[in-house]
Amino acid sequence: MLQRKEVENDVYVIVRSFAIRIVNLYKFLKEEKGEIIMSKQVFRSGTSIGANVFEGKNAQSRPDFSSKMNIALKEATETGYWLDLLHETKFINDEMFVSIEDDCNKIIAILTKIVKATK
Repeated sequence: MLQRKEVENDVYVIVRSFAIRIVNLYKFLKEEKGEIIMSKQVFRSGTSIGANVFEGKNAQSRPDFSSKMNIALKEATETGYWLDLLHETKFINDEMFVSIEDDCNKIIAILTKIVKATK
């Protein structure tokens, strides 16, 4: 059984939890705010992070792994852009933004370390 600290630091667990938050944000934006354009963009990029990280688990080589992590990093950066835009256009409030942006920034930091370490 994994220790709690190990689970909290496991990139796979972190990106999966973030993807779930993004799905819930998408549903909120669509159903409560009637927003369909930016919500689809943040949904695509935000869930793509985890998809690429999980693909990297079964990479065929170190360069393949590095490529998947680099794509995940780019998607995380794009997600940050959409979150900022949703905040600035008042579709999400300060509290929602700070919380989810903090998670996004943590993922960017983790993926940056992974990408640098695999080069």
